[in-house]
Amino acid sequence: MLKLFKYLRNYKLQSIVGPLFKLIEACFELAVPLVMAKIIDVGIAGSDKRYIITMGGVLVLLGVLGLVCSLTAQYFAAKAALGFGTELRRDLYRHINTLSHSEIDKIGSSTLVTRMTVDINQAQTGVNMLLRLFLRSPFIVIGSIIMAFTISVKLTLIFLIAAPVLGLVIYLVMTKTVPMFKTIQRKLDRTTLTVNENLAGVRVIRAFSRQKNEEKEFHDNADELFKLQIRAGKISALMNPCTYVIVYAAIIAIIWFGGIDVNIGGITQGELIALTSYMNQILLALLAVAVLVTSITKAQASSIRINEVFGYDPTVTDENTQTLPPKENSPAVEFKNVTFSYSDSEEPALSNITFTAEKGETIGIIGGTGAGKSTLVNLIPRFYQYQSGMIAVDGHEVSEYPFEQLRHKVGMVPQKAALFKGTVRENMQWRDKNASDEDICRALEIAQALDFVNGKPEKLDHMILQGGKNLSGGQRQRLTIARALVGEPEILVLDDSASALDLATDARLRKAISEKTKDMTVFIVSQRISSIRNADKIIVLDDGAIAGIGTHKQLFKDCNVYREICLSQLSAEEVAENEQ
Repeated sequence: MLKLFKYLRNYKLQSIVGPLFKLIEACFELAVPLVMAKIIDVGIAGSDKRYIITMGGVLVLLGVLGLVCSLTAQYFAAKAALGFGTELRRDLYRHINTLSHSEIDKIGSSTLVTRMTVDINQAQTGVNMLLRLFLRSPFIVIGSIIMAFTISVKLTLIFLIAAPVLGLVIYLVMTKTVPMFKTIQRKLDRTTLTVNENLAGVRVIRAFSRQKNEEKEFHDNADELFKLQIRAGKISALMNPCTYVIVYAAIIAIIWFGGIDVNIGGITQGELIALTSYMNQILLALLAVAVLVTSITKAQASSIRINEVFGYDPTVTDENTQTLPPKENSPAVEFKNVTFSYSDSEEPALSNITFTAEKGETIGIIGGTGAGKSTLVNLIPRFYQYQSGMIAVDGHEVSEYPFEQLRHKVGMVPQKAALFKGTVRENMQWRDKNASDEDICRALEIAQALDFVNGKPEKLDHMILQGGKNLSGGQRQRLTIARALVGEPEILVLDDSASALDLATDARLRKAISEKTKDMTVFIVSQRISSIRNADKIIVLDDGAIAGIGTHKQLFKDCNVYREICLSQLSAEEVAENEQ
């Protein structure tokens, strides 16, 4: 957790003032038993009402001053803790956004959500408790023992015996609960993952009538979490009765031996009451320490999980890069002997991939499931770092470009259409925030989306719900294609992005892209022969390797993998055409 204290650097004043006022409050609290002793020994013993009222006023004043100090301390501690949480959350979010797809795949999105929310809240609570109690509780314990020494050295031995025993009880309880809190956090990760999967796949779950199964899985996980929390709670619950037994045994001993001292004139009745009060103060302080240790333990477990995320360095960075001009007469995209493997895979996803895509060419990419089609196009904007070979865009290797320049050259349409809550216009302006309505409408027209957008009463101001839930699959795909076309990228990547479109709309889309984006290099990843058969060049992938490159007719004649795909989709008439 010490690594995270740097996020308090902008709240140094609050981090000092909070504990300082807690110490002042503790001083007032330590003075209260002495005033009570004076009231008993002087005021009550001497029937001096004036003295009793005066000292009673002192008690009220001490209480008011203690309350003011406590409120001040809590205000500054809370402000520092909230600032800590805000700074940490902002920096963690920034760091996550620097990670490449490889690290995010490895960590998992559900655990990142938990660490951004639950774990940071736990760390924030731990800092708050630390600032409020870290100095106050030990000060109260030590101060009470010192004050007891000033009253009776002999009776203070009871304090010196009771305090370590109390500390031992607290230590034993903490050693049992610390591992449990770490396990509880991992269970929370699993719960978050289950909820995310259910919300994302709710339509599939209902389509297969799997609600009962999913409910059972969630309940089983929730029951495990419940039982673990109950076990931790039971062990923690032992702390109060055990500590109270020890403290009350100490108080009984103080009263017993203190009563003897009172009878022989060693101490006064008021001093005996003061000793009892100091023992109670030690109890409350140690219980506060127990709460603090519990909170710090949870915060420590959360801090470890947060630091794990910070421990991941991005494998893809754009450090030491600068804006580059395109090289003349260079291909738009060039792959040379590129090999790439995912971090959790022993086998390469792509092996020795070599091809060129000239400016204005349309490149079709086809192959079986898992052949590496999406992986290939994801390497162009450098979402992942390839292990060997070279990928160049406009004559420069992709690692030489700043991310902003490289990714501005590429209009990316992913397999899963991702839209964001906001108007159609706001979604269309992601590539170019200054895009005019005319630019947006042109992109919508090419993407075959203008008609249905104009059919909405609000047109470009039509509100899209999160994830585009109020649109059909085909409408979402067409909007994501239009979004990629806004700003006229040099390279357009359509990663199986027409799967929800009917054949006629798909044909119109390809025709519009071909006619109205003549200078744009287009990559079309598809399972449909009809979508890529007219491409200038078709790349056939088989198990991560290139099985053939050429036109439709060339590949149908010379590439067995391509011919098998064609024969599985084309009619007899179409097959005859290919053989002519």
